[in-house]
Amino acid sequence: MGRKKVSVNDRARQMVAQEAARIIVDQGIQDFHIAKLKAADRLGLNNRGSLPGNREIQQAVSEHHQIFGRESHFDLLLSFRRTALAAMEILSPFRPRLVGPVLNGTAAINSAINLHVFSDTPELIAMKLDENSLRWRSYERRLKSRRDHAETFAGYQFHHDDLEIEATVFPIDGMRQAPISPVDGRPMLRANSSAVRKLLEPTD
Repeated sequence: MGRKKVSVNDRARQMVAQEAARIIVDQGIQDFHIAKLKAADRLGLNNRGSLPGNREIQQAVSEHHQIFGRESHFDLLLSFRRTALAAMEILSPFRPRLVGPVLNGTAAINSAINLHVFSDTPELIAMKLDENSLRWRSYERRLKSRRDHAETFAGYQFHHDDLEIEATVFPIDGMRQAPISPVDGRPMLRANSSAVRKLLEPTD
C-alpha cells in the first residue's frame, strides 16, 4: 500500500513538472515557483507533497524542447547566443558572463538573455549603453550570495537585435563567487565570451 502511495505521488509530481514546463515555455514565465503553483492549480493538485523541485522543472523544460522544439529550438538558441555574444562585446570592459536559460539551453522564445557584468560603479554600464544608443531601464534583483544570505544588485534591461537583455551588475570582486542558483542551490554557471563562441561552433 505504501509503495502505491509513493508511485502516485511521483506521478503527480511529474504531471506538475510537465505542466509547469509548458507554462514556462508558452507564457514566458521565468519564476519556477510561480509556474509550478499555476500548474498545480490547473491540474487540481495543490498538495505540497506533489509539487516538484526546481531541478525537476528544469529537466521537464529541457524535455519539452526536445519533444516539441527540436531543430526550431536549436535555431532559437543559436539566435539568442549570437545576440548574447554581441551584447557581451558591447559590455566587454565589464567582463560580461552569460548565465541562465540561454546558457543552459532551456530558453524559450519569451526568455531574456541574462548577463552578469562587473563594476564597482553600476552607472558606468548605463553610460556604455548610452554610448551605443541603447535605450535601457534600471532594475534591482535580489540574489543569494550564500545559502543564508541574500543581496540586492542593480541591473539594466535593454534590447539588442530585438531581444531582451538583462545585465545584472556585481562588484568586481563578485567575479570570484557566483550567486546561488534557485534551480539547484549551487553557484550559477557563468560563461565568458570565449565559452559562448564555442557554443556557436558547429558540432559536426
